[in-house]
Amino acid sequence: MKIELHENKVYFNNGTEKKEIHPFWLRERVDGEEFVDKGTQQRLFDPTSLSNDIIINKASIHEEFLEVNFNDGISSKLNLNKIALEFSKEDTVIKSIEKTKWDSGLSNIKNFEYQDNFYESKEMHDLLVSFYRFGFVVIKNIPTTKNYIVEFANSIGSVRRTNFGEYFDVKSKPDPNDLAYTSLALAPHTDNPYRNPVPCIQLLHCIESKVSGGYSTLVDGYTVTEDLKKSYPDYYKILTEVKVRFKFIDKEVILESLCPLIELDEHKNFKQVRFSPRLDFVPILDKEELDLYYQARKKLSEMYNSDKYRIEFKLAPKDLMMMDNHRLLHGRTVYDANEGERFLQGCYIDYDSTEGKLRHLKRKFNL
Repeated sequence: MKIELHENKVYFNNGTEKKEIHPFWLRERVDGEEFVDKGTQQRLFDPTSLSNDIIINKASIHEEFLEVNFNDGISSKLNLNKIALEFSKEDTVIKSIEKTKWDSGLSNIKNFEYQDNFYESKEMHDLLVSFYRFGFVVIKNIPTTKNYIVEFANSIGSVRRTNFGEYFDVKSKPDPNDLAYTSLALAPHTDNPYRNPVPCIQLLHCIESKVSGGYSTLVDGYTVTEDLKKSYPDYYKILTEVKVRFKFIDKEVILESLCPLIELDEHKNFKQVRFSPRLDFVPILDKEELDLYYQARKKLSEMYNSDKYRIEFKLAPKDLMMMDNHRLLHGRTVYDANEGERFLQGCYIDYDSTEGKLRHLKRKFNL
């Protein structure tokens, strides 16, 4: 990719095609203290107030900069690498981190250790990269006093409040409004599929664990759906197309969302899974279509619940797990509440939190 000049016109050449860059596009990106605030990188001018009849009077390239004089009297030096990055049309920070498929054979995943200045450290950068690769991370030695999970979450971004509150206590209790607040085993599921949008990331902080059971379980929905796509393409297709109604009913709220179990992005690639069979309602379809749909959903459920894909481990007090609720399914094994206390705290944050933090740390450490 390179920037070329011809008769005061600026071109972008990616090796396969050569296109002129609109003069006004360059004029919007003028640099310099009189045009851009150096702290926020926000413009100090409103481009919508400019005349659209912008042309380039003179342009030249010196080392890594494009020097441009416009017909409205403004001159600027623009970094060629920054221009090229904009034309790549790719997120060079997040999308460049390739997802790692994993199943029950997953091993040797690094656990991170909480320490002073953790949130601004190179360790936090590495933690976030690992999170995007595998869909989860575990951090050891997180303080357990004063609902510290909220401080941890807000140090990365901002807590996403739901109908369960800013944070929620996961322990067995009478008259629960969710099976999470019992000692029963929980099959693999994603949280809050009835919300729009679904919370992106869940944090679970172990405060106390005095029971022999209650192991945390994780399944990589990305791996499962990619395997389903390869082995059962008809099942995969219908599960990406049919939207089911997810519903949550409480004393004070009714939440509903209409979504497929497997959601794809605009390029037909993996985006998100939703799975909570106790909460979904399949629409009325032709009998033949429903026959296929029910077969597909059953196969997907069998894969999610298979020993082939599940890992399980026990969170110890002060362990905090951060997991991608759009990618992973989580659950737990049964435990006996009579043995003692099992107490976790949870909350949610969204992708802009982890994405913003990762971009900041890459800038800070020049990575």
